[in-house]
Amino acid sequence: MSTYNFGNVNGPANFGDHGQIQINHAHPDLPTMMDLTERLIETLRAEYPQLVPQGEIILAQFQESADDGLPPNRGRIRSALETIAIAASAGTGSLAFTQQLFSALGL
Repeated sequence: MSTYNFGNVNGPANFGDHGQIQINHAHPDLPTMMDLTERLIETLRAEYPQLVPQGEIILAQFQESADDGLPPNRGRIRSALETIAIAASAGTGSLAFTQQLFSALGL
């Protein structure tokens, strides 16, 4: 038995946050997401040229969203990001940009 003080325990796995769980998926604006995606594509060109089409799919979804004013197709973006994440090695810039996009989109 541990004597560590977890603070206010409020429900399962809700330790030490005083009973408040905040999930904030405030999405960055489209120009920021497009810039991040362009940087991902540049990095893919250097590290994994065969994955550049996946990056271009993501950029196309953001561009389409900017053009029509509707939200981007998260399913297509997620699929492309997962393909990159599976192929990219740990510690590469490609994986870092992919993780940033996953996080920014709340996927």
